[in-house]
Amino acid sequence: MRIQQLEYLEKIAATGSINEAAKQLYISQPSLSQAMKELEKEFNVQLFYRSRGGITLTDAGREFINYSRGVLDQVSLLEEHFGQGNVRKRVFSVSAQHYAFVVHAFVDLVREIGGDAYQFTLRETQTENVLDDIASLKSELGVIYLNGFNQTVMRRLIAEKDLEFTPLFEAQPHVFVGRDNPLTRKSRLTLADLADYPYLSYEQGDTNSFYFAEEILSTLPHKKHIQISDRATIFNLMVGLNGYTISSGIISSELNDEKIVAIPLDVDDSMTLGYLQHRKMELSDTAQRYLVMLKEHIRGYGFTVYGD
Repeated sequence: MRIQQLEYLEKIAATGSINEAAKQLYISQPSLSQAMKELEKEFNVQLFYRSRGGITLTDAGREFINYSRGVLDQVSLLEEHFGQGNVRKRVFSVSAQHYAFVVHAFVDLVREIGGDAYQFTLRETQTENVLDDIASLKSELGVIYLNGFNQTVMRRLIAEKDLEFTPLFEAQPHVFVGRDNPLTRKSRLTLADLADYPYLSYEQGDTNSFYFAEEILSTLPHKKHIQISDRATIFNLMVGLNGYTISSGIISSELNDEKIVAIPLDVDDSMTLGYLQHRKMELSDTAQRYLVMLKEHIRGYGFTVYGD
């Protein structure tokens, strides 16, 4: 076994593709494939399922890479302590639905522990992609919400993908609107108040299941409905079109959300926001530190974190 082989393995797991990993590693695809075959032969284990759709880790592969990352971290500590060779980049990835507190904690994480060399990834993406990213180990952590409507289906999918959901906090639904929207004259809103305004929601790809929606009450009919793929656009449409969306109520002025207002929505529902991880993977020190920061920001917004 060579340290280089373990680094190759980590890159393949992150990209989900031998070809893409080879490009990023600046080696040929046959050389990379051969290095992995030698590693599998040495340990008498199948690390990957190979298909036209790409590469996915086997159960044994997930367990193997868990130990492999520990070895690489120890090698990095040796190089850093004795000052020889290149220090291994810190590697961390999180996938999430579109939440300000996720981004805010990520910014603080990079500032605190990024150092001179790191490879961090933040994926604000569709709900199904969040689950798939954790299942395929593209990300260590995922952040989603569950509620009375979606939890039966979502928990089944979480179990099928061998994931675990840990609740962080409970939030009451809020309506997000631009500061100049006439709705800001009210301290609380009803669904009837929203009827004449454009409803904004995040698109969920080909599946487009109501259970994957990031907004509660997603099955209600709307006269005006616009689907958006990113937070910057949804905020622009709140301001430009007097549109609205429904979310947790957390807005970060430090992340340029100062033009948006959150107003409580008078409905009998709530959102349990939490994080996903793979059942068979131990979280890295970086992932654990990110969770600490995530909880700090949640408390900073006035919410109680489960377990406090």
